[in-house]
Amino acid sequence: MLRTIESHGQAALLLVLRGVYGWFFIESGWGKLQNLERAAGFFESLDLPLPLITAAVIGATELFGGALLAAGAGTRWAAAALTATMIGAYATAHVDEAFESLTAFTEAAPFTYLLASLVVLAFGAGAFSFDGWRRNRSS
Repeated sequence: MLRTIESHGQAALLLVLRGVYGWFFIESGWGKLQNLERAAGFFESLDLPLPLITAAVIGATELFGGALLAAGAGTRWAAAALTATMIGAYATAHVDEAFESLTAFTEAAPFTYLLASLVVLAFGAGAFSFDGWRRNRSS
């Protein structure tokens, strides 16, 4: 019985985490794609190569990766792409916070996004997801 409670609790927690951060990633990606010139200008100020293409790729990764994360479909692939995007954010826009101190690192904007994507990457989507449904159906 305790194992069932633990399993359902983990699945519910992963569902909430995926839903909340999936939505946040969708909003962030949509914002970049809707204001592509502004996002490209910001990326240009960071001296990133091909800022317009970079903004479009990052915006699309956040939008579609966030949607997949929320749905729990292809979740580990989406979480891996989103994790890479957040590591990129630390390496470029938040490089000072990344190496200043642990407190600065955890207070930087990408931290909770990175943490959420790493949790889903490690544990998967959980039972309450498209991936979980597919896994159970094929068993």
